[in-house]
This record gives sequence, structure tokens and C-alpha cells, in this order.
Amino acid sequence: MKENKPKVKVLDPINQILEEENMENVIMFDEQNKPIEFEQIAVIPLDNDPLLYAILIPITPMQGVNEGEGVVFAIDEAKHDIQVVNNEKTIDAVLEVYQKLIEEGEEE
Repeated sequence: MKENKPKVKVLDPINQILEEENMENVIMFDEQNKPIEFEQIAVIPLDNDPLLYAILIPITPMQGVNEGEGVVFAIDEAKHDIQVVNNEKTIDAVLEVYQKLIEEGEEE
């Protein structure tokens, strides 16, 4: 007897992250091809940097990431590529811009 598995609609994560109207969680796959679900927090451009940066919080447990902790991803639209950022200076710069955006939003 054939099992009827529910179909999961998996969208392209880069298009999903960059879609302003998107309210769905983002699903990406790890090195073992296991799905990891993320909540999107922000997309941050940095001055003089051709890449965009996304802050995502894993909903699915992720090795090396504590619960509620965000992960910064670099998005290269030209190459249609997304990678985890490990450079501390870049992470700090992204978080600094994010913090300024939060503060500006609270002032309004």
C-alpha cells in the first residue's frame, strides 16, 4: 500500500526572503539535506557592499545555534547564492544597522 505523504511547498529561499509581502517561514536544507525552518527577521543592506544580508532565526534546532539566536546570511542576487556569514566584523556591521532600524522605528 502506498503512503500518502503530505506535500510540502518549498519556495526558493532567496526569492522568499526578498519578497516584501512574504509572511511565511523560510525553509533551507543543511549539508545532510535535512530541512531547517527559519523565521525571517530582517534584510539589511550595508553601504558599499553588493551583497544583502538576512537575519533569520531557526525554528528547527540547528547545530551550533542556541534557541532564539539569529543567523546572518549573505545573499548574492547576481549569482543567486545564499551563504551563512561567519565573519564577525560583517555580523557586527549587520547587527549594528539592524539595531539602528529598530531604534528609528521606536522613535516614530
